[in-house]
Amino acid sequence: MRRAIRGVGARLLLLPKYSPDLNPIEQALPSSSTGSERRRAETVDTVCSAIGEILDGLTATECNNYFENTGYCST
Repeated sequence: MRRAIRGVGARLLLLPKYSPDLNPIEQALPSSSTGSERRRAETVDTVCSAIGEILDGLTATECNNYFENTGYCST
């Protein structure tokens, strides 16, 4: 695969297998799940509800900052 990519003149950029620094959601969720807000989710519905509450609490500016911090373009 690498040879084929390079064979057409493209440059292969290798990324780490996983890096929380490159994932905007990793920056958003920990800041919202500290202290008394932490709770154990017993069901899928509870998890979805908790995620919804966290996302509802984020401002557009915060979201934009998370994407800018990871190097993604903002709109």
